[in-house]
Amino acid sequence: MNAGYGRDLDLNLLRVFAVVVDTGSVTAAARRLYLTQPAVSAALRRLTTAVGAPLFVRRGRGLALTSRGERLHATLVPHLQAIVDAALSEPHWNAATSERTLRLGLSDTTEVWLLPALIRVLAREAPRMRVVSIPVQFRTVAAALASGLDAAITVADELPATVRRQPLFCGGFVCLFDPRHTRLRRAPTAEDYFALDHVIVSYNGDLRGIVEDVVQRQRKIRCSVSTFANLGALLDGSALIATVPTTIAAQIRETRPHLATRPLPFVIKGSPTELLWPSSTDDDDACRFLRGKIVELARSSSPKPKRA
Repeated sequence: MNAGYGRDLDLNLLRVFAVVVDTGSVTAAARRLYLTQPAVSAALRRLTTAVGAPLFVRRGRGLALTSRGERLHATLVPHLQAIVDAALSEPHWNAATSERTLRLGLSDTTEVWLLPALIRVLAREAPRMRVVSIPVQFRTVAAALASGLDAAITVADELPATVRRQPLFCGGFVCLFDPRHTRLRRAPTAEDYFALDHVIVSYNGDLRGIVEDVVQRQRKIRCSVSTFANLGALLDGSALIATVPTTIAAQIRETRPHLATRPLPFVIKGSPTELLWPSSTDDDDACRFLRGKIVELARSSSPKPKRA
């Protein structure tokens, strides 16, 4: 055994330290840890003594890390959850008896079609397992994975090297509209497209979407929403059109088959929807089981585009 293991350092102090950093205050950390505030303060003093340097300084009503505290936190965080998981893991993992709760980040484009199918699979094969669904999108997924997600499914850009990624499917974009209120030829021109009123999904809460970014031309946007959840209801009975991934169009038309699609008058390449997970869960049996089921579902039941 490494001689360093024998030093006077209670490893539970590192857990207290991590929660204080996460919450920014001793009081909030005490509530999360179910400890008293004096107990948390005492734990920080013991850790400071063991480390031999101050870890926090006061900043307003909260706490800020010193440079020594920042180095400790940066080194600790990637390993702490793995240590907790290792301590709590079942000696012989069995899907049929496992009571694990896994946190799964889902974009709004995948939650509706994937989550019901996944829950049905778990009901058959892992009836005691639970899934907590967390909303993510390409701008938030890296931070969400760093905060403890077991896996995520979304479109993603650059990610840390500690995140594994596996493409699930890739689709393009189409126009989606209500043909009872909007006339759009089967091969619309750019003039046809830009003459109509549009509804867009903007994660920034503005009037720019993928068309403005790629084509560099502004549409006549009448409505901007933050998710795809209510897009079908907005189009149904209106003269608005939406530019959406083919998978989203197919999903919406499952419940609103009278809506129609048309190709875009320009090319927008779709990014692959990917399964993402922290490398620290590579050998976690429960996480591997969940990832395997997600891959199977993506191959067999991802929404297929319908003809207009």
